[in-house]
Amino acid sequence: MVAHAYTVAFEGVEARTVEVQCAVSPGLPAFSIVGLPDKAVSEARDRVRAALTALAIALPSKRITVNLSPADMPKEGSHFDLPIALGLLAALDIVPAEAVARTVALGELSLDGTLVPVLGALPAAMAAAADDRQLLCPRASGPEAAWVDACTVLGAATLMDVVRHFSGQSVIAPAVAGVVAPETGLKDLRDVKGQERAKRALEIAAAGRHHLMLTGTPGSGKSMLAARLAGILPPLTPIEALETSMIHSVAGLLDEGGLSRARPFREPHHTASIAAITGGGRGAKPGEISLAHNGVLFMDEFPEFPRAVLETLRQPIETGEVVVARANAHVRYPCRFMLVAAANPCKCGYLSDPAQACAKAPGCGADYMARVSGPLMDRFDLRIEVPPVAFTDLNLPPPAEGSAEIAARVAAARARQAARFEGVAGVRTNADAEGQMLEEIAPLDAEGRDLLSRAADRFGLSARGYHRVLRVARTIADLDGADAIARPHLAEALGYRLVGAKER
Repeated sequence: MVAHAYTVAFEGVEARTVEVQCAVSPGLPAFSIVGLPDKAVSEARDRVRAALTALAIALPSKRITVNLSPADMPKEGSHFDLPIALGLLAALDIVPAEAVARTVALGELSLDGTLVPVLGALPAAMAAAADDRQLLCPRASGPEAAWVDACTVLGAATLMDVVRHFSGQSVIAPAVAGVVAPETGLKDLRDVKGQERAKRALEIAAAGRHHLMLTGTPGSGKSMLAARLAGILPPLTPIEALETSMIHSVAGLLDEGGLSRARPFREPHHTASIAAITGGGRGAKPGEISLAHNGVLFMDEFPEFPRAVLETLRQPIETGEVVVARANAHVRYPCRFMLVAAANPCKCGYLSDPAQACAKAPGCGADYMARVSGPLMDRFDLRIEVPPVAFTDLNLPPPAEGSAEIAARVAAARARQAARFEGVAGVRTNADAEGQMLEEIAPLDAEGRDLLSRAADRFGLSARGYHRVLRVARTIADLDGADAIARPHLAEALGYRLVGAKER
């Protein structure tokens, strides 16, 4: 008899259905698993045998063959334990084969039959819902998977619970979606004294998802400003929360099975490798740019990152996705993030201060910033200098506006963009608009077009820089509640392109 169970194999954030075929036939006693299993899947036979023994279920003295179909697709991970055990129980007529065939299962087995939580329960629930099947998973993974309303999720603590459920002795109640408490303790922009221009740039970047470059001397507050960006960003929409949680589920970053509405904020160290930033390694796991999807990627000491790492950012910034190509994997991850970079003006950091600048000034600044290529610098919508704060400013009273007031304006601007791009696939903010759509949402009058043309000649704007100025101007108009881009909006947008910045 051949019994059929179902599970999934992960390709990026996509879960592909895998049929587990279990046959018990006469012959020399053996237990083999075929279908391109990796080491963890091959070891499942020992875990399954020990778990069944703990349940006082003895395997027959026959040949047991488990085939993972499609057989030409690599199978990785310990989550194949439960579906293999389920298929074997169905082949031995211990549980009904028909009920097992209507179930997608995943979970790791301990030697005593306890089910251990695994990664990817949320994408697995999506795949089960698409196939019109229920999902069986460890109890700890149930709250995460239960966010998919179209799928019945059963969370079991042990393999014995699974046997009792399918035999009708004790039915497992459907899992309930996890709840994540709202994030508290966010840092407030009211803590930042001075730096009004930098705060304004931060507000514009948050409103339109524009990439931002902060340049300034050490201690001027660049990292402090970036750390408070999370406090002015609007919460994730339900669709964005699901997209982000799918990536975090595969990476094992979901806590308590809940889908957080807070936008991701990732800040990798400047010693990070290409695989850590873009994704890769064993199994082609998502990198920092994908983990920052729908959120912020903050890269402090930007020129200190290896040149090869920085250059890998160019294509993902434009396309909003990254393809991780390896010898045994070709995986596509979404990565529509907001890049915030911070850098000192030179190696010593005090190029703009004559009292502290080194003897190599101004050449040291040009050499240091040359580590960031022109094409990459051109992809920043907003580029500003953050001047040092005077000691006298630190004793001033807190500013009148904090994160709450700025966040309200950002939310209103995001709402205008959501209404503007409703029904347009792949476009949610002004930073996503391009081509004909950009011309439609950011028309210029004769005065504005003349101003932008003269600025393009004066600063040597590239075509990409020209369009990025239009997007920023559209966001500034949204913050003002204006339907059309006026000359002050365009002038402010042009002011955020640094004089002398690389335009290639």
